[in-house]
Amino acid sequence: MRKTHIASLLTVCLIAVSSFAKAQVVTIPVETQHNALVLQTDAQKNLKMVYFGAKLGDAKEYGQIQKMYKPNDDSGILDDAYTPSGSTNLAEPAITVTHADGNKSLELLYVSHTVTKVDDNVSLLTVTLKDPAYPFEVKLYYKTFYKEDVTEQWSVITHNEKGSVTLNKFASANLNFKADGFWLKQYHGNWATEMKPEESKLTHGIKTIDSKLGTRANLYEPSTFMISMDKPATEDEGKVLLGSLEWSGNFRVDFELSPDPSNYLRLIAGINNAAAEYHLKPNEDFATPALVYTYSDHGTGDASRKMHSWARKYKIVDGEGSRLTLLNNWESTYFDFNEPKLAQLFKDTKKLGVDMFLLDDGWFGNNHPRNGDNAGLGDWQENKLKLPNGISSLMKEAKANDVKFGIWIEPEMVNPASDLYKAHPDWVIKEANRPEKYFRNQLVLDLSNPKVQDFVFGVVDNLFTKNPDLAYIKWDCNAVIYNAHSSYLKKDQSHLYTDYVRGLYKVLDRVRAKYPKVPLMLCSGGGGRVDYGALKYFTEYWPSDNTDPLERVFIQWEYSYFFPAIASSNHVTDWGKQPIKFKIDVAMMGKMGFDIVVGKLNEQELAYCHEALKNYDALKDVIWHGDQYRLQSPWVNDVASLMYVNDAKSKAVVFNYLVNNRYGSGTKTPIRFKGLDPQKKYSVKEINLYPGTTSVLEGNLVYKGDFLMNVGINPEVSSSHTSIVIQVDAVQ
Repeated sequence: MRKTHIASLLTVCLIAVSSFAKAQVVTIPVETQHNALVLQTDAQKNLKMVYFGAKLGDAKEYGQIQKMYKPNDDSGILDDAYTPSGSTNLAEPAITVTHADGNKSLELLYVSHTVTKVDDNVSLLTVTLKDPAYPFEVKLYYKTFYKEDVTEQWSVITHNEKGSVTLNKFASANLNFKADGFWLKQYHGNWATEMKPEESKLTHGIKTIDSKLGTRANLYEPSTFMISMDKPATEDEGKVLLGSLEWSGNFRVDFELSPDPSNYLRLIAGINNAAAEYHLKPNEDFATPALVYTYSDHGTGDASRKMHSWARKYKIVDGEGSRLTLLNNWESTYFDFNEPKLAQLFKDTKKLGVDMFLLDDGWFGNNHPRNGDNAGLGDWQENKLKLPNGISSLMKEAKANDVKFGIWIEPEMVNPASDLYKAHPDWVIKEANRPEKYFRNQLVLDLSNPKVQDFVFGVVDNLFTKNPDLAYIKWDCNAVIYNAHSSYLKKDQSHLYTDYVRGLYKVLDRVRAKYPKVPLMLCSGGGGRVDYGALKYFTEYWPSDNTDPLERVFIQWEYSYFFPAIASSNHVTDWGKQPIKFKIDVAMMGKMGFDIVVGKLNEQELAYCHEALKNYDALKDVIWHGDQYRLQSPWVNDVASLMYVNDAKSKAVVFNYLVNNRYGSGTKTPIRFKGLDPQKKYSVKEINLYPGTTSVLEGNLVYKGDFLMNVGINPEVSSSHTSIVIQVDAVQ
């Protein structure tokens, strides 16, 4: 274990014990390599969050922070670490309850805390809070990843009252910040317009981002955000927090700027409590999902690299491993295919040179054949007209062409035109006395019901059991929840939104227990379910159904703040008017795939695909596992530029794209690289050259790292060279 990490843990314990003995005050620093969050009790045993920022050199001085502030707080709990309602609190609470006797007041006082060392890098702080008047308890958890400067924070609520307690609000985290001003960067969107950024200064009052969609919860507003402190952070400068809620259902994040002159910002994040109060039985635990966050005082680039490192190592399935390239049939056939067509596509997969063929929607349903999106969901049997010999024959055909085989499913959903709907109407989320409201001609199955969980798991398990060589599953989720009602939950209808997601996770837990490493793509009609609550079960996500490469530059740029490149599925399709080179160059910034008609490629295009795949194979380790640097933003420049550098700083790749088609647009000045060793010499060459073209870069260029980072290279992006990929290699 690192000596510094051991010292940090010992300091936590020593400060707490000595302070409590002398002044009835407990100070609990929660430290990572560079940062600290400090909790401290007051004389009444209220637990405060008194500091958030850079780690101090002398941990003993954390105990002196609170006295430096003079807030105008009559309640005495405005900066609590988990603010209750109904007592003296006048601000937005983290938790609101109705006790078994009907009383709505709550007070949470510090009782104890423990620090558990999970391993050399990971520690878990548990703080116990209790109500002095009721047998009601909340445990706060802070799981820190020391090297990555990342924290996961959540709460567990329990009680021993004489009857159920209603949880009216139940946040995962309640953070308090002090600064001269705060700027929030949030996102909005819809189908094909995901991750539209907006940044604004937070003013007094409450700003809320939330979702009430039930499923596909990130469709309109994702649960990811940034907070800049003192001034808007840039890529390389400024104080910034990146946060993301690990939950695949309704969420709510409140940002409350206190009205008094101290200008405290309170962040409260968790499951959305709208129409979702929870009736908690005695001795039953209610665990909230984690809020994951990281902080940097060196800008958004440093913060996102920390998040990427954490996600690859601790969250995404096989995040430090490899991925498969693929050819998908969706945009070449849609629902119109049969065995002969697919046999040709297997040959095209081999001809293109990718690892796997993915069979998309439309392969199932007999009484209600899946020839469009209006029938068949729920009836997961091979369509006998399209596939008379079943999936197994397709597996054999794929193997004969030396490619792997994957398949699309949407197991959480049902079409009214299906055998499943007729056999089990009680498995469907709908109000019996209201007209059915469809989203893409379908309804949502009730995953709060264990029988439905068994069915959904069975969809996956049956595919693998019958086809052991199945190499990949694309898991889609296209509908939101209308007319929210569960036949299974009966009186506890307000549990549905929460228990649905818990049911989904139970299914995915079973899938991963039996099939721990099989690649799964997380899709939700595009990017409607991109969160770390789901990504702990998946190898990758689908950012958007919008695969126009120009649009994807912007969409992938914004996702890249929170999610690493290895998790981003980027496909080359017929969307957009750009040439095949531009499309492939954009798709290379992540896990690349194709959804094209290979037979329509001309000789030069096919040759370009082959060469680009070779380059991708040589560079994918840098892209997937290296540090990402955003060099020029597409939002304010003619040219977008991104860079990936390996840990040894011996290899890098720089992607440059023209994003402005106005006359004369392009690079007029050099683009400065980042992340290299200033003392090393590097060769710089253009790759992914289209057949018959020559490089825009002159000769064999070799420069020292300090030149490339302080002066840079002009890739000469223009209307005649719209995408330029540069490979950088250390030389002796």
